[in-house]
Amino acid sequence: MNKTTSHNIVIVDDHSLFASSLEKLVNSFNNFNVLYHAKNGRDLQQKLKDYSELPEIILLDLNMPVMDGFETMEWLHENHKEIKVLVLTMEDDERKILKMLSNGAKGYLLKDIHPDKLNEALVQTLEKGYYHSEKVAESLLHSLHSNDTEKPTFKEREIDFMKLACSEMTYKEIADKMNLSPKTIDGYRQDLFNKLDVKNRVGLVIYALKNDISKI
Repeated sequence: MNKTTSHNIVIVDDHSLFASSLEKLVNSFNNFNVLYHAKNGRDLQQKLKDYSELPEIILLDLNMPVMDGFETMEWLHENHKEIKVLVLTMEDDERKILKMLSNGAKGYLLKDIHPDKLNEALVQTLEKGYYHSEKVAESLLHSLHSNDTEKPTFKEREIDFMKLACSEMTYKEIADKMNLSPKTIDGYRQDLFNKLDVKNRVGLVIYALKNDISKI
């Protein structure tokens, strides 16, 4: 493979053995080349200054010392929006998925992903600008590509609920914030799921972001 035509990738992960193995795997894919790996966000900041070439995609872990994946994603969103970020982590948590997608991540992958799926994720991120794993694909793609001509109408309290659902607050915390019972909040949640034809909080948040109900 002619590496001069390759798409440059950077790995940000504090586990050296995993990062080295991942580098070999990515380099085995057609037209992809790992520039380097960084052990955390602070290390990444320095290496982005030291290297003349910017990566097209960063594979970013979440749990790292000094500067973790959440802080790194926020910094990248503010300073390097041109770099696409795919989260690659062991953290299978809906709130963390929501936070990273809301902060600009183009996809959220688990480390047990099949190599072929990782290759597909890299290719689709370049071609489409994002990649959504099977875990979130149904709700995300429904919201992103919905062609419904008639948009649903919402009560004021439903709008308030959707805005708060885009935060990191739990449903109980949302209930406290809105001075409502958890049972009432559960009712709002289910009514909105039915109204929007989504199955989880991820789909609700993506709808809210897409339709300017909530801002990133």
